[in-house]
Amino acid sequence: MLGTTVTPHERRAAFRAALAGDRLLQFPGAFNPLTAMLVAEQGFDGVYVSGAVLSAELGLPDVGLTTATEVAARAGAIARVSPLPVLVDADTGFGGPVNVARTVQAFEDAGLSGCHLEDQVDPKRCGHLAGKALVPVRDMCVRIGAAVRGRRDRDFVICARTDARAVEGLPAALDRARAYVDAGADMIFAEALESEAEYAAFRAALDVPLLANMTEFGRSPLLTAAQLQDLGVDVVIYPVTLLRLAMGAAEAGLAEIRRAGTQAGVVERMQTRKRLYELLGYDEYAAFDARLAGYQEEQP
Repeated sequence: MLGTTVTPHERRAAFRAALAGDRLLQFPGAFNPLTAMLVAEQGFDGVYVSGAVLSAELGLPDVGLTTATEVAARAGAIARVSPLPVLVDADTGFGGPVNVARTVQAFEDAGLSGCHLEDQVDPKRCGHLAGKALVPVRDMCVRIGAAVRGRRDRDFVICARTDARAVEGLPAALDRARAYVDAGADMIFAEALESEAEYAAFRAALDVPLLANMTEFGRSPLLTAAQLQDLGVDVVIYPVTLLRLAMGAAEAGLAEIRRAGTQAGVVERMQTRKRLYELLGYDEYAAFDARLAGYQEEQP
């Protein structure tokens, strides 16, 4: 009720401990607090907050237009309701080294458990589109070092994302990943890999946890959790899946209303009021404050 009672540090420590295990962690992307509650209820390991999703919610393309303040506020609202660790997309860090350090501290203050920084130039592009450009390895290592220095809770996870596979090729991507680990990254996010063999190459090259991005309509094959587990991947994110499902249903529903003049034809596809109340925990609020009792639907 009113949010999780699990403290930010407890969630970070749990994330660290889980990363040290040998089980694949699944982090679906939540596009608001309500979907984060659903992720937890369904028994997943954590919640992911995608920069692309946050941009899309604001009606913007994923080209670095959001601010650190916007991302921290939205991700913090999601973290407030979830007992699970929340990993957030920090794009290129929202500025120079001091900005990166401040961003990490803002994310800590928002209750998040970790973030990932990427090695693209600013303004960045979606990781599965053409035309990406990368900063020099040294510049990315400075970003990572700034994040590590800015961190106050040592359990906050700093993940380095490399987009080099699509720009410089696999060997260069592996070299970058090794350099990023040396610079202090706790985990590596290898973006836009194109085969199981490429994931295996990253696993063989690194001693830190590895994150895989199972986004739809991208360069990477949609591997199952079992396949990723066998490849030695530690975390998998499904960044835009829930937003795409929701927007697909919303678009179809609006088309039906426009066509038929009523939503009656799509009511059976909707989440019921009863189910929504259950997810939100109306009973807990009513038990806490008797004045809120009696919210149940009247029977027709």
